[in-house]
Amino acid sequence: MTQRTRRPNILLITSDQQHWNTLGRGNPEIRTPHLDRLAAEGTAFERAYCPNPTCTPTRASMITGKYPSQHGAWTLGTKLPEDEPTLGGHLGAAGYATSLVGKAHFQPLASTAEHPSIESYPLLQDLDFWRGFHGPYYGFDHVELARNHTAEAHAGQHYALWLQQQGCADWRRYFRPPTGTLDPDLQHTWPIPEKLHYNAWIAERTGALLDGYAERGESFFCWASFFDPHPPYLVPEPWDRMYDPDALTVPEARTGEHDGNPPHFGLTQQERPDFSPWQESGHYVHGFHSHRLPAAERRRLVATYYGMVSLLDEYVGRILDRLDALGLAEDTVVVFTTDHGHFFGQHGLQAKGAFHYEDLLRVPFLVRWPGRVPAGRASSALLSTVDLAPTFLELAGVPVPREMTGVDQAAVLTGDAVSARDHVICEFRHEPTAVSLRTYVDDRYKLTVYQGRTYGELFDLRADPGETRNLWDDPGSAALKTDLLLRYVWAELGKEPMRMPRVAAA
Repeated sequence: MTQRTRRPNILLITSDQQHWNTLGRGNPEIRTPHLDRLAAEGTAFERAYCPNPTCTPTRASMITGKYPSQHGAWTLGTKLPEDEPTLGGHLGAAGYATSLVGKAHFQPLASTAEHPSIESYPLLQDLDFWRGFHGPYYGFDHVELARNHTAEAHAGQHYALWLQQQGCADWRRYFRPPTGTLDPDLQHTWPIPEKLHYNAWIAERTGALLDGYAERGESFFCWASFFDPHPPYLVPEPWDRMYDPDALTVPEARTGEHDGNPPHFGLTQQERPDFSPWQESGHYVHGFHSHRLPAAERRRLVATYYGMVSLLDEYVGRILDRLDALGLAEDTVVVFTTDHGHFFGQHGLQAKGAFHYEDLLRVPFLVRWPGRVPAGRASSALLSTVDLAPTFLELAGVPVPREMTGVDQAAVLTGDAVSARDHVICEFRHEPTAVSLRTYVDDRYKLTVYQGRTYGELFDLRADPGETRNLWDDPGSAALKTDLLLRYVWAELGKEPMRMPRVAAA
């Protein structure tokens, strides 16, 4: 490998809720030429996982190097404490310029006196406030933020300011009530022109930041955080017609596959399921509803979802092209990943929820660093996006704090080590106790346990990659289950933070 003395720049590019198998390099039904190029010029990690299959918890883990159960933002609607040390703060203290453009989601849409949130109403759409605010924010010295997914009502912040700068004074017409004017029943085709899409905003503003870093000769950590392909399923022309629904392979449940699963799985396949036993505080739990949809609608949703991925790919390509044009590519570690996966029919499920299948936990993960990360390689090493913070710090030559519980994967990225983990842990907690689960995954097996419940899941990912045969109650797998339960306990003990070193014997 080429030896360098200059510390690398770091460019993190993320999508939102992208299934691991929605890249052209592995799925011939979808076109992602720019991400395929990134994979060809670097390494694709095919066993990457999220620490939690929802947005706020896993995004907070990316920048803290801690699990959701440790950093405090344990579910949607919670807030990452502002005093929590972050990757941006550590890199900033070491002389890096740090920035975030796009989705943060570290704070909830509601605010209280005890837990105020600048991402909440009415501040969310107070454009005078956002005109004067660019940080610091969770260790980033410059941020440009937005909150909405496609045509949701939650548009505002720096994206709305940019829309005004593009001459779109009536930007609210592209967003849904109560603050917008768009038809709330609109599906598939988003009438916003592509030039006003938030992908264009993120790519343009990220490119402008890269221009500044190049001009000033600064080492940087820049996070370009895209919103797609997270539902609602809407994409502007011509991407809305890019894929023929009838030409796509649409996954679906196998008959009887939920018979041996925990009860909430089977309820999703009913017309009017009763999920009240799991709604401890009366709050909505993601995924706890009927997932039944007509076949034609399911096909159209997949076509739109793929169109959203391909549009995202186009603007990722523009960022990569800018990096190349500025002569920064050789000195920049580029990582592309997502916050968590997505269901588009697998196991009869849609979107996300308390279902720890590979479709929701595994994520695409591409790394490029010319001369240091092997090109054109695929790796089966286990890694988690909770590992991003310690790994980036190691690559930058910055000491990794002891309180970070993610694993340093730097040697794995560069090909100097085969693996750094023998397991990953994934968490989900949407209600304090009624919906709380943990999953242990190793090279072959997956075990899921539920707080206060005797049911669970055990899958042999080698013999049953589609996860259709739950072995939890299988008499022939009893010894295996006991062994994995013990390994899971060991893994939980192993991820306890060790903030303070021991400096004396007594």
